Order: sequence, then C-alpha cells, then structure tokens
Amino acid sequence: MKEFYSASTKSPSQLTNISETSKVIFSRSRFSPWLTSLAYCLGHNVVIPMFFGNIDISGQENIPTTGPVILAPTHRSRWDSLLLPYATGRYVSGRDMRFMVTMNECQGIQGWLVLRMGGFPVDTQKPAIATLRHTVDLIVQGEMLVIYPEGDIFRDGKVYPLKSGVARLALNAEHLHPGLEIKIIPVGINYSQPYPNWGTDVNIQIGQPIQVKDYIQGCLKQNAKYLTADLTNRLQQLSHQESEITSHAFAEMPNS
Repeated sequence: MKEFYSASTKSPSQLTNISETSKVIFSRSRFSPWLTSLAYCLGHNVVIPMFFGNIDISGQENIPTTGPVILAPTHRSRWDSLLLPYATGRYVSGRDMRFMVTMNECQGIQGWLVLRMGGFPVDTQKPAIATLRHTVDLIVQGEMLVIYPEGDIFRDGKVYPLKSGVARLALNAEHLHPGLEIKIIPVGINYSQPYPNWGTDVNIQIGQPIQVKDYIQGCLKQNAKYLTADLTNRLQQLSHQESEITSHAFAEMPNS
C-alpha cells in the first residue's frame, strides 16, 4: 500500500462531502456474508495451517472488540493480508476488517473478491477526497481498518520510513468527531524465509494500542509527525524481537 495522504491533503472541513458517483463506487466494497464466512473457515482451518509451519502469535489481548481501530502492520509478503485475519479477525476478536488496497488490486476476479471481503481501493497517484472521506466514515462507524504504513513490501525484516497517511487519517477523524477514541495497533509480521513457501514459520506480534486522542491538541501536521514517529518506534521494537527469533530459526536450519 503506497502513500496516499500527502502533506498537501485537504483540511478536515474539506472531507465532509462525498459525491453520489463516489458513493456508488464505494458501495461495491461490502462484506458478502457467505463469502466472508467461507473465506474465514477455509483460511483458518485449511489454508494457513497447511501451508505454514509453526505460527507464533502474541498480543491478541491487545485487540479491542469494539470501537474504531486501525491495524498498522509491517509488510513482508502478500501472505500478510491472509495472516492478519487469522491472527486478529472474527475468530479472535469477533471482528472483520476493511483493507485499504491499491486500484490495481481491485481488478478482475481478485478485485471482485477483495471488494466483497470489505476491501476498498485508493488511487495512490491521485488520491481522491472521496476515498479519504470514505476511510474516515469507516473509522467513525467503528470499523477495524488495515493500512500498511510502510507502503511497499520489504523482505529484509527492517522497518522502513512510514508514510504519514495512517496518522493523518486518524487525527482527522478524531478532530471531526471528538470522543471517537481511535486506536492504532502496531503489528509486527515476520517469516523464517524472505519468500514464504510451504513449511515457513511465522511470528506475529500485536503491540499495545496507541491512543490517537493523546495527539489531538495543537498543529495537525506536527502531531502527525509525532504519532508517526511513535508508531515507527513501536514497530521497530516488535521487529527487533522478530529479528532475534528469525536469526535463531535460520541458525537452527540444517545445511542443505
């Protein structure tokens, strides 16, 4: 997920309107009850357990069961978007999640599935106000969103500079609707191999929530920097723990 919310983003007051055309576009993003239930059942009981080796998950108690939440995970593989529901979704928290994805991921059969699993698109080159407004609406409705703050996939285990979009969206939503109590939850995902294949071990660490309301006073732009810096520190701490586990896993692998 690339940067979609630059420093030139419109002010909160400019996020209050959404066109009828945009409403039609985003109405395609919805949960299909039968498809979502089937996907969770197959993913949780068949695909994930059969494909991966040891799956170590910690911090699930940090996932709120109600209220607006933004999951901010590291991005290491396309498998991340299947493992997140496995580690934090309806079988754990009783909640489904809304993934922000690129326009390219909403094409063809894949797009049909993504939209009916609650995903919604953003044009990373020309992010529309309608997209930002739709995202804020989901936050206000108390949904659990997933936004990858690094943007692209990085396979070396390091945390790369975060985009400011997560912080700006959360701060705008809290500013427009005081008392939302939005939480941002850092999630560290790590694999025992850079390109996961059959039998790869996975380590998922869910950090403690960051309270957005603690950053709401003062200048929005500056507060977004503070919030992004704190989120970066949290992810780095999780990644440091992950790297030790990964190094140990590689050390234990026999020579081929």
